[in-house]
Amino acid sequence: MLHTLAVANYRSINRLILPLGRLNLITGANGSGKSNLYRALRLLAETAQGGVVNALAREGGLESSFWAGPEKVSRRMRNGEVAVQGGPRQGAMRLRLGFAGDDFGYSIALGLPESNSGEDRTTPSAFALDPEIKRECIWAGASYRPASLLVDRAGAMVRMREGRSWEVLAQHVPNYDSLFDQIGNDPNCPEVFQLRETIRRWRFYDHFRSDADAPARQPQLGTRTPVLHHDGRDLAAALQTIREIGDPAALDAAIEDAFPGSRLRIDFQAGGRFVVELHQEGLLRPLGAAELSDGTLRYLLLVAALLTPRPPSLMVLNEPETSLHPDLLPALGRLIIAASRQTQVWVVSHASRLIATLRESPECNILELDKQLGQTCIRGQGMLDEPPWHWPD
Repeated sequence: MLHTLAVANYRSINRLILPLGRLNLITGANGSGKSNLYRALRLLAETAQGGVVNALAREGGLESSFWAGPEKVSRRMRNGEVAVQGGPRQGAMRLRLGFAGDDFGYSIALGLPESNSGEDRTTPSAFALDPEIKRECIWAGASYRPASLLVDRAGAMVRMREGRSWEVLAQHVPNYDSLFDQIGNDPNCPEVFQLRETIRRWRFYDHFRSDADAPARQPQLGTRTPVLHHDGRDLAAALQTIREIGDPAALDAAIEDAFPGSRLRIDFQAGGRFVVELHQEGLLRPLGAAELSDGTLRYLLLVAALLTPRPPSLMVLNEPETSLHPDLLPALGRLIIAASRQTQVWVVSHASRLIATLRESPECNILELDKQLGQTCIRGQGMLDEPPWHWPD
């Protein structure tokens, strides 16, 4: 389980250290930085998939992702005694992301190239604006200390602690590749492999399609599906998998909680194709997936995601209330609370009824975001409330 998430110099986030629990609710007013915090977590996940540089490119490049405010916000600026103003930059511009969990911590720092030159230093590179990975660290324990550092990547060199000394694992790592890509399968460095696989098991659900042409509405060839695809294309197979090797009682209870008197059924058509059907009280025939409302279909997608027979180490739901009728939100909240007993859950939401239901759980860690002078912060969090965190130099 993750205990701490740290983000620095990313969009509206100048510096943010978040304590995490089993069930985390991220809320706040529009524009407070919920989406930026979610994107930062997605970027962290991309490091283990080999796509963090491409992910930044899709956001408009590293330069447009940097914190746009002054390098330091003084006490007089915060008190309104002087206008917010910048000055000569003292340090290099770095986008920093990191987390600490039960066993290991990890951080990455990205920056712009120092010069527009290729490897031979004679031919200008066409990729001069590509982000570079400047530093990556893996350490033991909940907080970074030089003595707890296990793997250190600085520039093109990766080294691993070996007793009281250091062993060089690689000396020519491309500046656009994470250490997970280069030494993730090195048998001499199991910490990197273990952390990479942990991050790869994180699941993000925020792009469920429920339009008329959504794949979840169409008959799909069914195969055992313990993990729902991020766009929900294999919904029918995922629900049938829960019924056969998961928790069918929890599945029936989730349907009854949201749609009293209804029953879920999977229709097996010719050619091995599966279709979702919902028997609703008072109707003479079931409604197929193509006939369901957007909200009903989306609720079924969330049921399939949350009742997975193969729980991940972290599941992230970004605004799951989208398209749902307010009356469905308490049932969804109870489903999320139940899922958090098996996996760490992160929910980004501003739906009052969903928030009220999640608050009923004693495990719910509520992080209400706010903005002060353009900076995303946690409302009510003082310096002494932050979990211990130090960025590697």
